Amino acid sequence: MLDETEIHPLFYGAPSTTEFKKLRKRIVRYAREAIEQYGMIERDAKWLVCLSGGKDSYTLLAVLYELKWRGLLPVELLACNLDQGQPGFPATVLPAFLEKMGVPHRIEYQDTYSIVMDKVPQGRTFCALCSRLRRGNLYRIAREEGCSAVVLGHHRDDILETFMMNLFHGGRLATMPPKLLNEEKDLFVYRPLAHVAEVDCEKFAQAMNYPIIPCDLCGSQDGLQRQQVKQILDGWEKNSPGRRQVMFRALMNARPSHLLDPKLFDFAGLVANEGNDSA
Repeated sequence: MLDETEIHPLFYGAPSTTEFKKLRKRIVRYAREAIEQYGMIERDAKWLVCLSGGKDSYTLLAVLYELKWRGLLPVELLACNLDQGQPGFPATVLPAFLEKMGVPHRIEYQDTYSIVMDKVPQGRTFCALCSRLRRGNLYRIAREEGCSAVVLGHHRDDILETFMMNLFHGGRLATMPPKLLNEEKDLFVYRPLAHVAEVDCEKFAQAMNYPIIPCDLCGSQDGLQRQQVKQILDGWEKNSPGRRQVMFRALMNARPSHLLDPKLFDFAGLVANEGNDSA
């Protein structure tokens, strides 16, 4: 384990157990692989690292700072929390944490909660509208701060769940890509934890004793499609350990000629050999 005087305060008090060292090394390795594989690094760029207060965003922030400390991430990091006005949201937790850790940050208050409650009919899920409002504000903040990318803490399981939701409910093969260019073509969206399992984020954040803030707005709704998909994946994983990773590898191994989308493969132009030149 690195000496505490040599690394960022985000890692002060890290457990010295072999299990935690392996966990930390695995998460850092997977994040580095995703960053390199999907070409996320723009030297001397500035990233807006979105911090919700959940286990995933804390893991993201810590890993990015370790990569930066190791000289593997030559970008400026600015942590950002968007306080959406949810009742009971502990507004002082993240500012106090970021100040204590010496992390440059911006806390933005925008009451999107009231908009969501006003616009979404009773009994419907809040996630879609909430996400759009949040993303719009984050894009604005990124531009104001001179950032080239908005960096999110979505992990492997988020990506799998989104794929399954699109498959079951959206009628398309799509998910959240590790790297995306926004519609205005002026900002990237990065997901460095794309290869990292949710359970590893949970173990890491708990071991570091980060002050976790739950998302009561979405998490309080029963029967969400995402929760249903998560239960399906949990069942498959329980019956066949490693199933999630196999499915994730499938997303990285697409074969357009073995699907049915004529926009991806020219099925109409596919012809057989009419003769045998070797005859």
